Amino acid sequence: MISRAEAKYVRISPFKARMAIRLIKGLNAKKAESILEVLNQKSAFLLKKVLKSAIANAKNKGYEEDKLFISKVVANPGPTLKRFRAATFGRAGAIIKRTSHLLVELDTPEKIIEKAKIK
Repeated sequence: MISRAEAKYVRISPFKARMAIRLIKGLNAKKAESILEVLNQKSAFLLKKVLKSAIANAKNKGYEEDKLFISKVVANPGPTLKRFRAATFGRAGAIIKRTSHLLVELDTPEKIIEKAKIK
């Protein structure tokens, strides 16, 4: 892992975030960023922000953007907000508002190959 970035308590369900994650897992960082740019989903916008942050972290360490690959992308569930809405006959219907923790880790191809050889 060369660099990583994480966004916590993001107001999107992990299930919806994982739909965009499937498209970018294992890709070159620049290519993944361009895919997220054209994807018309809230999760793509949020993932792009985290990816840009991870790329900036790698640049600060002295790595070139062209040589970075996504080694790990995860959308873990965060705390759930529980709200209630009035229902018929004096009851209350539960509304569950899910949150996520988005994590992006970047590596160079050499480090990815090394990890594959160790396993």
